Amino acid sequence: VAIEKDGATVLIDDLSLVYMGGSVIDFVDDLMGQSFQIRNPNAVASCGCGTSFSI
Repeated sequence: VAIEKDGATVLIDDLSLVYMGGSVIDFVDDLMGQSFQIRNPNAVASCGCGTSFSI
């Protein structure tokens, strides 16, 4: 599945799509560097740095 918004295209495979429902993907540029962050309302736990989560 290809989702396009504000000139950016995100590709999500069919198996992962069910887990991404309601998620927000944001590009962050701060003192730690540049990265994409995913806020997923389906996540029940995440690590302290925000890199890993479980559903």
